[in-house]
Amino acid sequence: MSDHWTLDDIEWEKFDASKVDPDLLAAIKAAAMVEANAGDYVIYLTNVFADRPDVQAAIKQWGEEEVQHGAALARWSEIADPSFSFEKSFQRFQDIYRIPMDVAESVRGSRAGELIARCVVESGTSSFYTAIKEATEEPVLKQIAQQIAADEFRHYKLFYDTLQSFGDAPSFWERLKVAALRVNEADDDELASAYYAANTIPGDGVPYNRAKFAAAYEARALVLYQRHHTNRLVSMIAKAVGLAPHGRFMRMMEPVVWKIWQRRTRRAQAAAA
Repeated sequence: MSDHWTLDDIEWEKFDASKVDPDLLAAIKAAAMVEANAGDYVIYLTNVFADRPDVQAAIKQWGEEEVQHGAALARWSEIADPSFSFEKSFQRFQDIYRIPMDVAESVRGSRAGELIARCVVESGTSSFYTAIKEATEEPVLKQIAQQIAADEFRHYKLFYDTLQSFGDAPSFWERLKVAALRVNEADDDELASAYYAANTIPGDGVPYNRAKFAAAYEARALVLYQRHHTNRLVSMIAKAVGLAPHGRFMRMMEPVVWKIWQRRTRRAQAAAA
């Protein structure tokens, strides 16, 4: 385990129940599930990079840190809502959603494609936890989010640097396709099932519906973002694809992305209402 920070470094005694936002709590419960699910991704990624022990070692370290993120968010969620059991909810989540682990090749078509997809994910998580840090008034969650956001930015750099070490990099259009496909997976079963498992009660008769619970999650998560968060997200993805992150084209794209983001947020809020 990395010694950069541990759960013991979090100032749990400063928790302030009066500063807990119920909608944000619901999103954090789901995020805890996804972070804790990193163990499956470690198995998958070490299979993909079976001939690169150096990359495997970095992936295992990444996985340990991701699981720690899940543990921190889970502990905070259980303090904020004593009726919440992370262990039981996580089992429900994994009963619905598991990634394929018995593979030898990346589902992205190439190992470089896999690394681009990971860059997209880390771009999203680093901006997400930065947005949480700036949005929440609860001091313990603010500290946790700050620590995780810094980790996720380092994780982006890890996957980006590994991508640069591959000589057989795909073309710009292939990179762009992988990135676009991964962005469009943001409302896939992983987050939707995590939100469902964390925020519904077993036996209450509420069936799992991917579209419904993806919208419920997005309605609570996307609204946290301000324009500078989406600007940063876009620039990080652009760099992974091979575009100048702060070039003229990306500066033109920033307001377009922000408008799309706002529209998607309103659509999710309407669907979740």
